[in-house]
Amino acid sequence: MLADHFQPDFPPEAIAEAQSAKPAAPDAAAKDLRALPWSSIDNADSRDLDQIEWAEALPEDRIRVLVAIADVSATVPPGSAADLHARLNATSVYTGGPVFPMLPERFSTDLTSLGLDQDRSAIVMEFVVDSAGGVVCADVSAAWVRNHAKLNYEQVGKWLEGGAASPCELSEPKELCAQLRLQGEAARRLKKFRFEHGALMLGDVDTVPVVVDNQVKRFAIEPPNAARDIIESFMISANIAMARYLRDQKALCLRRVVRTPKRWDRIQALAQPFGVKLPDTPDAMALGEFLSQRKKADPEHFPELSLGVLKALGPGEYVVEQPGLEHTGHFGLAVDDYTHSTAPNRRYADLIMQRLLKACVRQAPAPYTEAELAQLAQHCTEREAAARHVERLMKKVAAAALLQARVGQTFSALVTGVSDKGVYARLLDTPGEGRVLRGERGLDVGQKIQARLLSVDVERGFIDLAAV
Repeated sequence: MLADHFQPDFPPEAIAEAQSAKPAAPDAAAKDLRALPWSSIDNADSRDLDQIEWAEALPEDRIRVLVAIADVSATVPPGSAADLHARLNATSVYTGGPVFPMLPERFSTDLTSLGLDQDRSAIVMEFVVDSAGGVVCADVSAAWVRNHAKLNYEQVGKWLEGGAASPCELSEPKELCAQLRLQGEAARRLKKFRFEHGALMLGDVDTVPVVVDNQVKRFAIEPPNAARDIIESFMISANIAMARYLRDQKALCLRRVVRTPKRWDRIQALAQPFGVKLPDTPDAMALGEFLSQRKKADPEHFPELSLGVLKALGPGEYVVEQPGLEHTGHFGLAVDDYTHSTAPNRRYADLIMQRLLKACVRQAPAPYTEAELAQLAQHCTEREAAARHVERLMKKVAAAALLQARVGQTFSALVTGVSDKGVYARLLDTPGEGRVLRGERGLDVGQKIQARLLSVDVERGFIDLAAV
């Protein structure tokens, strides 16, 4: 954390603020929506719950969806010690072991968390999903909410897919079951609509180290499921709703964009062996169709292809949108209006967006100038890249610990990076990424190789490979 210029410890002033703070009172114009059967879906051990959801069926086969986002801005004012520390780090960092939250724990897991059976102030994004999956209208408002069911991805996903008797510990919670089925249907429509309009079907599987008695025993896979689809689709739609709202109000907006791919030529090369010639210029629709075909044809090896494409796309960045002017949209999501706004207790960019939005709703002056926003956009982009570096390094440390007894063995691997700094590859059966020190000449991103494990350095997370 220190090497990547983070401050892992909170200053005493920020801790004192958290200890003395009280739950935010609702805005005077806030709607009282506490009686709605809100629920949250997150990891089983998550305590920093930043959003809850609710849906209802409307005439003409439409579904109304409300996504409530924790009102962090009401508890963490600009210029406070907690805010200044959050601004410096700009994001929570998840290392696979210790978590370094952006805000002191009393804020992130209590006062700004939409915890079970807690009355909380929130910003509610509202959108209506039509029968084809299009979002036909959207609104934003302040509200007073209450989470009635704290759910987790694994159990809800199994239940939605027919593998569990109930989505929670209760037996036959009829109202909750009806809610989740409706949310699942809305998410299915939204996902289908995105793919039909060029969103990319990427299948990279996330993994986390499992540590027992301070020893890395294995890596657990966090595969996609129907519950994760609900949250992903609702978060994308809520972020789009916020960006559109600010645009319609001609207000400044901090947008998240993925410009045209960093290595379109490499993506073309990845498609060529399958007899597919992608257009000479980046085309999200054509790429999305190719990925969809490959997922159906060879689901077992699709994550490898998906990872190669993901690496060639490059990371996103934050930019400032001036009223009336448009930027490049989000290539991977095939949307023109996109921001980050749904995790304000974990990402500083989302907290900035919440402050911009609340000022706009109240018809008050923007809390930041355009120059300040531009500086913050650059800072948040850089800090998110630094956080990814910390998280990747700690995964390498865990993988090196797991692999140290397998030096000399040969693994299937995928080339994930080629630059002046070297060539890197990820092992496919054990999620470790290392540098290819021998036989690296001529390799390129997305290429599948056989790699022999030469050595590991657990403390530094070094995994040295040779292409064979």
